[in-house]
Amino acid sequence: MPVAQRWVVERTVTWLNCFRRVVMAYECQPASYAAWLPVANLAMSLRRATSS
Repeated sequence: MPVAQRWVVERTVTWLNCFRRVVMAYECQPASYAAWLPVANLAMSLRRATSS
């Protein structure tokens, strides 16, 4: 991965770690983790769209 794009991936992973449900779901079942990822992505997108 090019260095210029690496921070985008790291930033996204860090933002996902801020969602408690995603972190907790990862510890339990892979299916629940996969189910919470779209919810967290939607929340991040909405937060970013409304802040600007």
